[in-house]
Amino acid sequence: MKYSLGFSPCPNDTFIFDALVNGKIDTKGLSFDYVLEDVETLNEWALAGKLDITKLSFGTYPSVTGTYSLLHSGSALGKGVGPLLISKQNIAYENLHEWLKNKTIAIPGVHTTANLLCALAFPDAKHKQAMVFHEIEDAVLNDKADVGLIIHENRFTYQQKGLEKLIDLGDWWETNMKLPIPLGGIVMKKNIAPEAHRLVDAVIKESLLFSRNNYPRLSGFVTEHAQEMQEDVMRKHIELYVNDYTQDLGEEGFHAIEKLVAAANTL
Repeated sequence: MKYSLGFSPCPNDTFIFDALVNGKIDTKGLSFDYVLEDVETLNEWALAGKLDITKLSFGTYPSVTGTYSLLHSGSALGKGVGPLLISKQNIAYENLHEWLKNKTIAIPGVHTTANLLCALAFPDAKHKQAMVFHEIEDAVLNDKADVGLIIHENRFTYQQKGLEKLIDLGDWWETNMKLPIPLGGIVMKKNIAPEAHRLVDAVIKESLLFSRNNYPRLSGFVTEHAQEMQEDVMRKHIELYVNDYTQDLGEEGFHAIEKLVAAANTL
């Protein structure tokens, strides 16, 4: 059986799916037409029900639960992994709510978990401009935005560019909810047989296990899609976003996602 599959070119996703899409493991008779896209594009496609299996932001997940079911494997969820608000200025937390009201915030997509967390933490911060995540630092540096909401590997590079962290929204979530922050997950269409869901989950786990067993070596599939990223940054990215929750969400992981969905429904 062949399924369409979408995930991002970020190192954590290519690390997870490398063995699955490149014939390095037994896929139990399954095959995949895969596409690599920015996560906000994948979010929009999920809203349209375009792919059989796809990565998406948990900020989008509440809107697609009628079409897709969440798989147990492949998610990005953890502690110390949240999006950051950055700026040229260093503003004290107690002044942030008022300060952000009139500032333009560059966000990595309307449907991202990062934007959802920003809305939950700062509901009065309404002036937002969506752009591709890797353009956000330069937008702030070039005064095209006052504040940047950064995700992925940019959390390792903003300080080198002289930018200041205003708040770690992952820390904000963990402090308030006492749970890991759910960032992105893998979903599969509900109209596909449950047995296929279990099989896909199993081969994703096997694919991830293959990559973890060969780490710290990085495959060509990971490095070629990471664009200009240095290998040490790729490894930091993988070590931050790939963990035991990625192997299996488990009870705590699903509980954290339920909490995020409930919080999203309050907006």
